Amino acid sequence: MERFLAWYRVTSSVGAVAALVIANAVPLLGVLFLDWNVWTILIVYWLENGIVGLFNIAKMAKAQGDDIGATGSFLVNGRPASSMAKVGLIPFFVMHYGIFWAVHGVFVLTLPVFGSMGSPGSDAGSDMTDGFSPVTIILAVIALTISHAVSFWFNFLGGGEYRRVTAAGQMFAPYGRLVVLHITIILGGIAIASTGAPAAAIAILVGLKTVLDLGFHLAEHRKVATPPPNTVAGG
Repeated sequence: MERFLAWYRVTSSVGAVAALVIANAVPLLGVLFLDWNVWTILIVYWLENGIVGLFNIAKMAKAQGDDIGATGSFLVNGRPASSMAKVGLIPFFVMHYGIFWAVHGVFVLTLPVFGSMGSPGSDAGSDMTDGFSPVTIILAVIALTISHAVSFWFNFLGGGEYRRVTAAGQMFAPYGRLVVLHITIILGGIAIASTGAPAAAIAILVGLKTVLDLGFHLAEHRKVATPPPNTVAGG
């Protein structure tokens, strides 16, 4: 526990972690007390991926890290990403991430159709849409947006992370976290939908997502928590 607390103290602010946990608790409360179904949860998480992308654009625009020593292992149009200016990197990220997000959205939004096609005569598709409420989705998205805004303000800006990351490095930052969460949530959602979407199973999925989200959040900020050697603070 002491090692975990020490790791936490150098990775993220208390406010950012609290906001993340509270925001992730909104879908859990929706499942337990408001009869949210698995489709509602998947839509909320898909929209959150869009929020992550928007904040990453802001991070890339603000990044002031030094490109000296960058590996340049990622190529964009045949050029090392570290050698490209923000004016080229940001549009590339918008296009690349946007395609990823759009394809994810098509799958999530059409999931009830695939559910009804899977078993002729089954009500699986309609069961997934029962209780769907745009208002609840909007409230959940607002909470998640606030969570990411708090992290951006306290960690990226207030913690000076923007001085220690490059636009090229930041461009790829969201992908690892999102791919793992994407696979976990989609596979879990399909499994739950195929078994009748019991509330307990959905609650477990939401809890697992929260734990993974917190773990990736701390790991991401730990990477830039300590300035590189010979770096003058505030420079």
